[in-house]
Amino acid sequence: MKIRILIADDHQMVRELLCHVLQSEPEWEVVAQTGDGLQVIPLIQSTAPHVVCMDISMPGMNGIELTRSILLQYPLIKVVALSAYDDRRHVLDMLDAGASAYVTKLEASTEVINAVRAVLRGRTYLCPDVSGAVTDSMLDRKGRARSTVVLGERERQVLRLVATGQTSSQIAEQLSIATATVEVHRRNIMRKLDRHSVAELVRYVINNERSDHDA
Repeated sequence: MKIRILIADDHQMVRELLCHVLQSEPEWEVVAQTGDGLQVIPLIQSTAPHVVCMDISMPGMNGIELTRSILLQYPLIKVVALSAYDDRRHVLDMLDAGASAYVTKLEASTEVINAVRAVLRGRTYLCPDVSGAVTDSMLDRKGRARSTVVLGERERQVLRLVATGQTSSQIAEQLSIATATVEVHRRNIMRKLDRHSVAELVRYVINNERSDHDA
């Protein structure tokens, strides 16, 4: 059975590009496209996608509201957020709504396949444009985390790469270190932050962001 994908983006050229990129994977099929937020849920009902590639800014209903509504009704669907924005606020808003991945449109042609592959495996994925902002916010927000959590420079490098959804072997290749060393760093990071998955790391960031606004 093919993986069914719905594309929701208000720019026709972006939709066409994503359709071309996604359908280059033989086991994937783009079953619907729309540029109108109000059409997304009816299209989900008629096409039953496994994955929705969701633009944040759309007429009718924005991607944040749509993501919340979709996952309330169809909790098994995976949402990959698409946006021209790479700032922390937009990233956290979409992840808080339930999106499993976040890809900027600047990187979409090269990163959307990585994002879909990751979410289909039950993983969280952040493209390189935004992963640094998210991990930096976790480590540096008002000096609060830095005062209680001390990560070495190599651990920070590993954390950023983990946040992009890369495997230990891929990280090892990029950093020119052994895969076993990467695994040690990952265990140390999770232990120091008291988190056990990439999704939990992202949730930690979101919770801290809320605390900052409530303070």
